[in-house]
Amino acid sequence: MDSVLACVGLGANLGDACGTVRAAMQALAQLPCTRLQAGSSLYRTPAWGNEAQPPFINAAVTLATTLAPLELLDQLLAIEQRFGRVRLPGERWGPRTLDLDLLLYADQVIDLPRLTVPHPYLHERAFALLPLAEVAPEALIPGHGTVRALLDGIQTCAIERIGG
Repeated sequence: MDSVLACVGLGANLGDACGTVRAAMQALAQLPCTRLQAGSSLYRTPAWGNEAQPPFINAAVTLATTLAPLELLDQLLAIEQRFGRVRLPGERWGPRTLDLDLLLYADQVIDLPRLTVPHPYLHERAFALLPLAEVAPEALIPGHGTVRALLDGIQTCAIERIGG
């Protein structure tokens, strides 16, 4: 199988969030059948959804992978667990040690019980689009347009680039 481009969003807001996101990028680089192509800068982002929590550190990476989408998802979940992530049923937008989201898998549209790609809210979330625009500005979000075009129409002033 030829490799495909997968885009992963990273986020953390508990503990040493910057260190965790950087270490998670290194863990992604070690995935089987996968090569880390690019990693974005880190961004400090106000909490979204549940605002009564610390700000998030967000980033994005592009991976060239031959892993199937669900295999890649399982690898992402395993990395989250290694960094202390506990997923509670029904919990959304809460604080976390690490969050890894499979944002895009080539230009595929995937709608499975465990996985929806593109990520359902990617096209409206500046905290995901801004770092993604660094590493995959021309990536197509099926049904919405390119990352760059979507970012042009979204408010990003509350997000602060804090380096690599």
